[in-house]
Amino acid sequence: MATKDADEKLEGSVKFFFGKQEYPKVMAKLGSDVSNRKTNAFGKSDEKACNWAFLSAMIALERRAKQLAANAVVNIVSYYRKVEMSSTTDFECHAGAVIAGVALKGDFVKITEE
Repeated sequence: MATKDADEKLEGSVKFFFGKQEYPKVMAKLGSDVSNRKTNAFGKSDEKACNWAFLSAMIALERRAKQLAANAVVNIVSYYRKVEMSSTTDFECHAGAVIAGVALKGDFVKITEE
């Protein structure tokens, strides 16, 4: 998340909380969803392709949150092939010679502003 691309592509109006990371009090839960994004990995390092797929998944979560009038996405976990992997610092990515993919699952909520 602490990259130039993330700063440029994510609007910042939605807050993200990963895994068991603590977050402010939830005023309303507005739904849950999965963002499954793939990217062309041809000629890219696995790290670059995975980071791009991750950012694409985060952009999709941000867009969905805004559609639901949520101001945060909490409990974000990797959800590749419907297997949860929870972490506050890492995500699961599957990269091959041609395609890299990241799937994230999270809950869309309204949290108190602190």
